Amino acid sequence: MAKIFSIFLTAITLVACVSGWAQNIENGREVFNKCASCHSTNSQNGTAPGLGNIIERQAGTLRGFRYSRAMKASKIYWDEKSLNEYLQDPQKFVSGNVMPFSGLRTKTERDDVVAYLKTLRE
Repeated sequence: MAKIFSIFLTAITLVACVSGWAQNIENGREVFNKCASCHSTNSQNGTAPGLGNIIERQAGTLRGFRYSRAMKASKIYWDEKSLNEYLQDPQKFVSGNVMPFSGLRTKTERDDVVAYLKTLRE
């Protein structure tokens, strides 16, 4: 019986990791501090566009922010996949964008930041 329980816990852990349950929103909030000097967590623009309601928003469309031509022309809709790729290497993902950030190198940091960004609903 103990062996079956151990196998069950291993399976649940594997499913959690694969499905994204393992994302850590609190860690994402902490990693986001690297972004917070330019990005707000609502729709208020500053040095950079606000990130409130970013999920499913088309890149380069938040009113009142002056985006680069590259970002406006990108036709990207922000979702988990596109945000993860962008956060890995912003300049590579949208060549010609002007965000002066080299990216988040670890998948865990990117996954956690994306999980945090998903909570930014107004």
